[in-house]
Amino acid sequence: MTAEMPPADGDFRPHRVAVLALDGLIPFELGIPHRVFGRLADARGRPLYEVVTCSVRPPGPVETAADFAVDVAHGPEALAAADTVIVPASFELGPVFEEGRLTPELASALARVRPGTRFASICVGVYVLAAAGLLDGRPATTHWAHADHFQELFPEVRVDADVLFIDDGDVLTSAGVAAGIDLCLHLVRRDHGTAVANDVARRMVVPPHRDGGQAQYIHRPLPEPQVATTTAARAWALGRLHEPLQLRDLAEREAMSVRTFTRRFREEVGVSPGQWLTAQRVELARQLLESTDLSVDQVARDAGFGTAQSMRQHLQQALGVTPTAYRRTFRSGAAAGAG
Repeated sequence: MTAEMPPADGDFRPHRVAVLALDGLIPFELGIPHRVFGRLADARGRPLYEVVTCSVRPPGPVETAADFAVDVAHGPEALAAADTVIVPASFELGPVFEEGRLTPELASALARVRPGTRFASICVGVYVLAAAGLLDGRPATTHWAHADHFQELFPEVRVDADVLFIDDGDVLTSAGVAAGIDLCLHLVRRDHGTAVANDVARRMVVPPHRDGGQAQYIHRPLPEPQVATTTAARAWALGRLHEPLQLRDLAEREAMSVRTFTRRFREEVGVSPGQWLTAQRVELARQLLESTDLSVDQVARDAGFGTAQSMRQHLQQALGVTPTAYRRTFRSGAAAGAG
């Protein structure tokens, strides 16, 4: 992933997001992009995003999976003006879900999208992106309950059912329901930085970044009540990210062997302790680069990477940018507020 540079003041315009409403859509997921992007503004009060809902047909009602329809004010022409197109989940995808092919109506609508437009899907909305050929040879995710069917229908897609979302540059996919919130917050973070995304999350009363992946939500037998968890060790580690933490340090906090702690941690969080620690340090480094004037060397030490070179490697791997480029991008952008 690469951070997007904010436009020069004279070229300012909101980033246009088109949300494609298909028959059988899930109302909750349709509303996620509007709630995350809809009220974001910069320090001068200018909207950072313009969000519109559109249909594959002329303006009019679109049936939902609930007991009401949605009156959509825009037709497929809105897709031609979009910078980002988001496809929420629908329970009535017909041949898209059953045969992996677009209907003529849907194909015609998507043909209006300009080259270079960013695509994102929520839950089974990924079927639309795959049927359109946007995911051939690329990684993608969807709700864990549909992952096997999706993989069988689209064998050329590299399906990962263990994550909440996947950012593959110009195409992003998310798992089920609330993972759509994670994805949209990630887009805000990618476009405007951690501080802006965190502010949106606070106002929505959701975590700005959830640990782990879908593995923690797949049905499994409940643990015995007396079985210990790794929660205290994670809380302890978050207060000591600047220190050279070892796996045995975390295991000792929970009075477990390293082997037991590692297994329990992965069961609860969905990733290994080392992966989790690195992600937390990357997040802390982002916050320090955005909100302080500390040198890159000091940020690296405070975030627990030790050296600027180590931090540079981890940020390059996680974000696709160097620490200096990241700071330049988001310190030069205006702070945003959300409602």
